[in-house]
Amino acid sequence: MGMLKDFKTFATKGNLADLAIGVVIGAAFGKVISAFIDGMVMPVFGLITGGADFIGKKIVLKEAIAEVKDAAGVVISKAVPENAIKYGEFIASLITFILVAFVCYMIIKNLLKKDPNAAPAPTPTESLLAEIRDSLKK
Repeated sequence: MGMLKDFKTFATKGNLADLAIGVVIGAAFGKVISAFIDGMVMPVFGLITGGADFIGKKIVLKEAIAEVKDAAGVVISKAVPENAIKYGEFIASLITFILVAFVCYMIIKNLLKKDPNAAPAPTPTESLLAEIRDSLKK
């Protein structure tokens, strides 16, 4: 029973719930950014670079070979998939990563901003004097 009780305590802590919410929101945010990049940025990028569909850009290393069947429907040679370097998808993913990283940086930067109304941190001398005062009280 000890392990079950420990797990319940762990699962109901605020930190775990905050983490779960953060992961869900992060996943949704990632999908929104991916949709934005794939649907709005990459078509413009493709138009600028001369191609209509930039995500579909690739360098074909080996062409695909279709399956060959005889008249009876027996497979003579199996299909071979295309072997290609899909650089358009890579660039789209890279742009998505950079955009997500930038937005996360801006959010964290704003969250960690110091409160202008907060009291300034004590100087080392003030900290030492406070320690001495507390020691003398004891």
